[in-house]
Amino acid sequence: MPITSSAKKALRVAERKYVFNSRRKNAIEASTKEIKKLLKAGKGKEAETKLSGAYKAIDKAVKTKMLKKNTAARMKSRLTVLVNKSKAKK
Repeated sequence: MPITSSAKKALRVAERKYVFNSRRKNAIEASTKEIKKLLKAGKGKEAETKLSGAYKAIDKAVKTKMLKKNTAARMKSRLTVLVNKSKAKK
């Protein structure tokens, strides 16, 4: 346990950031899971509409410096490739 007041404050800040970061991470994971699930079910149009929600979640994570820019770009690119592949199959 922290002893000094600055260490106590650092612990409080870390706990607060943990809550925000886990919320952002869960939003990203949920949106990508949903897109992949829709693509498996063959619902490409619905997945394409959900893509903007995933982009939003990823961009918010970058804004709060939870993710790096290149990581976010890679995630968005891979999601887009998945959706485009499903469109090409039809």
